[in-house]
Amino acid sequence: MTALGFLYPGHFAEDDYPRIEQLLGSDIRVDLVHTDLGEDAHRVAALREMGSAERLREGMERLRLAGAETVVWACTSGGFVHGWQGAQDQVRTLARLAGMPASSTSFGFVHAARELGVRRVAVGATYPEEVTALFAEFLRAAGLEVTAVHSSGVATAAEAARWGEEDVLRLARAADDPGADAVLLPDTALHTAACLGLLEKSLSKPVLTANQVTVWEGLRLADRRVNAPELGTLFTREPLVQV
Repeated sequence: MTALGFLYPGHFAEDDYPRIEQLLGSDIRVDLVHTDLGEDAHRVAALREMGSAERLREGMERLRLAGAETVVWACTSGGFVHGWQGAQDQVRTLARLAGMPASSTSFGFVHAARELGVRRVAVGATYPEEVTALFAEFLRAAGLEVTAVHSSGVATAAEAARWGEEDVLRLARAADDPGADAVLLPDTALHTAACLGLLEKSLSKPVLTANQVTVWEGLRLADRRVNAPELGTLFTREPLVQV
């Protein structure tokens, strides 16, 4: 049994995680602990506070008691808003607090793109433009080329969590760019686990979504590789994109 630990702020699209767990197989357990959200606002200051060491520390003891072997901070914006170096410091702090391998969804996107051999990406974010620009900057710092950026201007995670399948599909289509090898949807408040196949079929390319990437990152930390095509190209054994 491999036990994966996740710190998830608030209550929005957390039902993606048991769905993903079910698709991964019986020897993988997904342990989700909710951290204090603070202010639900897609503003830089609020997002930085949400990912502070104090808030992360509060959830760690519960994950340790659950027997988690790895931990991922399951909030993309609560990572990249600190910048490349700040996000690295955040993960190092989390690993020290946890006493186990640690990462974040932000770095999960980078590692997932590298796994697929993807270097040119398009971004479709629910966030306002200022926040989306910081995600694009983070990706560029990782060596990825951002060919297109689309912002929906959603002010809160609660609003993003109310989006349905068609809303997510519209976001992905609006973000897609002919020069991009993959499309990235970075909000962990979006429900995407049930529509990954539809997204990739519609765009004819890999689509990386926040909750999907978060669980994959936990598996990567645990040195596990799982073949689950229902979860998209990222969860197939052989990368389908070569550049």
